[in-house]
Amino acid sequence: MSREPHGTGILDKYPYAAKSDVVGKVVCILDARSEERGMDLVVHPSRALRQGEIHELAVTDDPNAEPEQTVDKVAYLAFFSVDQGGLVLVGDKVMVGQIEVGEVAGFDVTHFPNHMNILARAEGRKTGSELGLCLGDSVTFCSTL
Repeated sequence: MSREPHGTGILDKYPYAAKSDVVGKVVCILDARSEERGMDLVVHPSRALRQGEIHELAVTDDPNAEPEQTVDKVAYLAFFSVDQGGLVLVGDKVMVGQIEVGEVAGFDVTHFPNHMNILARAEGRKTGSELGLCLGDSVTFCSTL
């Protein structure tokens, strides 16, 4: 088995030079939070999202949220379907409708292959209902490269 290149020092930097945005639509609005979620973020700084997949979007205000960390304080925003697939990277800006939610902190695969949890670092921990998200709102992971 080959070695995992992320988090092992094999690469001198992340290899991503340019990428397109990933775009989807809200299919379910969430209204819950947890103080002790225990979301384990995987080592990978990127995850591929395919058209038609459904994934969950959550936020944290934990400044230490990053790959290979466990995050407890989480608020749930929405499930979204992917309209335009591609790669989502740690650091990508997350927009839902006209709201800048935060930036991608990492990925949790607790429920995979049903769905992946994409965690964004935000200024606060408002839920999707508290932010006023609507069914059909666009979800965009904007490249910061």
